Amino acid sequence: MDIDQEKVEQTVLALLYLTSFRDRFGLRSWKGHDWQIMDSLHEKDYISNPATKAKSVALTEEGARLSKELFEKLFALK
Repeated sequence: MDIDQEKVEQTVLALLYLTSFRDRFGLRSWKGHDWQIMDSLHEKDYISNPATKAKSVALTEEGARLSKELFEKLFALK
């Protein structure tokens, strides 16, 4: 089966919003998603480096904005 990698990345980014929380460093999210997707989101500068001992990643300002936008687009009731 061929997979649209961009759609998968957008869905994971939207799900990062679902599990996001604010702390003293800004918006963070648990990083229990596919490592290849997380690395790609990091390369696109949407999240901090997922390859750390931390159990969460920080969302960049652009990543937080896009994460919320995608979550609402994909999952909000119309």
